[in-house]
Amino acid sequence: SPGGLILATLVSCYLMTIGTGNGMLSIIVPARAFEKKFRDAMSSGVPLLDRVLYYIVRRKGKQMRPMFVFLTAKMLGGEAPLPEATYRAATLIEMGHTASLVHDDVVDESDRRRNFFSVNAVWKNKIAVLVGDYMLTQALTLAVDYGEFDMLREVGHTAKRMSEGELLQIEKARRLNITEEVYYDVIRGKTASLIGACTAVGAISVGADKATVDR
Repeated sequence: SPGGLILATLVSCYLMTIGTGNGMLSIIVPARAFEKKFRDAMSSGVPLLDRVLYYIVRRKGKQMRPMFVFLTAKMLGGEAPLPEATYRAATLIEMGHTASLVHDDVVDESDRRRNFFSVNAVWKNKIAVLVGDYMLTQALTLAVDYGEFDMLREVGHTAKRMSEGELLQIEKARRLNITEEVYYDVIRGKTASLIGACTAVGAISVGADKATVDR
């Protein structure tokens, strides 16, 4: 898939910069550790909510966005073990992204996600919207509890751009007047902005200066 190709390219570039000795291992290890941290962050005290969250976690995708966070943090942070802040950054991104997918399926009236029934297809729209809301608030709470305000600012601006991109696409699709320029505006808002946020919070998590984060 295009996403997998992008990720493979970035991994290759990373390995070229540090040498191939333990390069791949240095990416696999944090990715495995992240899975448990992400599952823990997705738990709640409500049985119905936990069932839905478990359903979502079990059907995870490539987790490409957390990998962008780890790759950026490793490139800027050197060979030192990744700090907990990097795992929080990856969790913040993945929670927000997953919540947006749950909400997108409701908006698009889609009954499939990653070759499985979507949340709204199994539990109906009301629960799907509330679960998506829970994931968003859980992500925000995680950032606030640990004082990750720079990450929160970055993700907040990104969520705004993603919403604008989605609404622009809906508006133009109805009018059937999407130009190439508008198309790029849509994908810049819906897709590219989130990839940019992954690299930004990855940089923030290892203490990069503002100029580096903005770049």
